[in-house]
Amino acid sequence: MRRGLAVFLVINALIVTFLIRSVFTLLTLLVEDGSADAIHSAEIPAPQSPLIDNLPRLIPKIIHQTYINDSVPEHWRAAQKSCIDLHEDYEYKMWTDAKSRELIATEYPWFLNTFDNYSQPIQRADAIRYFVLNHFGGIYIDLDDGCNRRLDPLLAYPAWVRRTAPTGISNDAMGAIPQHPFFLMVIESLRSYNRNWHLPYITVMYSTGPLFLSVIWKKYMASGANVGDGYGGGRVRILMMDEYNRFPWSFFSHHKGSSWHGKDARLIFWMGSHWMMLTAAGFIVAGIIGAGLWWVYGRVLLLGQRRCKQRGGYLDRLGWGKGIKLAYELAERHEV
Repeated sequence: MRRGLAVFLVINALIVTFLIRSVFTLLTLLVEDGSADAIHSAEIPAPQSPLIDNLPRLIPKIIHQTYINDSVPEHWRAAQKSCIDLHEDYEYKMWTDAKSRELIATEYPWFLNTFDNYSQPIQRADAIRYFVLNHFGGIYIDLDDGCNRRLDPLLAYPAWVRRTAPTGISNDAMGAIPQHPFFLMVIESLRSYNRNWHLPYITVMYSTGPLFLSVIWKKYMASGANVGDGYGGGRVRILMMDEYNRFPWSFFSHHKGSSWHGKDARLIFWMGSHWMMLTAAGFIVAGIIGAGLWWVYGRVLLLGQRRCKQRGGYLDRLGWGKGIKLAYELAERHEV
């Protein structure tokens, strides 16, 4: 019985270890706040401060945005206009579906098949933003993000992304120099993460969206490449929520958006706001399943013992039992 218990515990330990290893990066995101690489308020000059002119300008003055075509919906035009009007000296690039595919076909033909076969249009919109930042550098901004102030201070970092809630980073506002090693890792990882998880929201988030970007970010930091603040540096700085859009002095303001979210997103949002309760429930369910498996294992062992006893009794009734026992005893004496 002790041997059976040991085997049972080892098998379950291996299963648990495999499961934890499979989701380890996701688990570490729960405790990652990005504070080690945060862009702090104290290092950002005020909007009209002459200190802005003293900052290095590593990222090119380019603003990238994406949409199906050039006809941006009315509810996003004010946000779009705020960014264009504040940055007249920046190059503005609107990446329509046609222009996006042309860039991929011309510069990244190895990715064209994946790009064309994404099941959700938003996946192409997600992917192209990584490629344009890698190719041209600049700042990408979602159409539902308006600009509160000029983005010049954010040009001083080789790459930056923004913190999001409840954990990880988002891909709605980010900037980089061309060929930054983080965005090289991002575009190289897109094909291996292209999987269908059956729920559209999960499929998008984990194949091209913020969850995908957050996982690659964690892997990038673990690789040791997240160092260096100069032009050739590999560090990725984090724009925290206060600096992002919470105050009048923040860089961005949020407008109506997220039109691609389906009904399944409501469930995911609910799960995200109750993750502690769901985690506790998961441990309880795992404990119940483990206890059930142990009970089944015990019943199987008991049934096996009963069958062995029944066979022994049957052999005794046939008169073979004593002969078998005698043969075992003679074998044991012979070995001695």
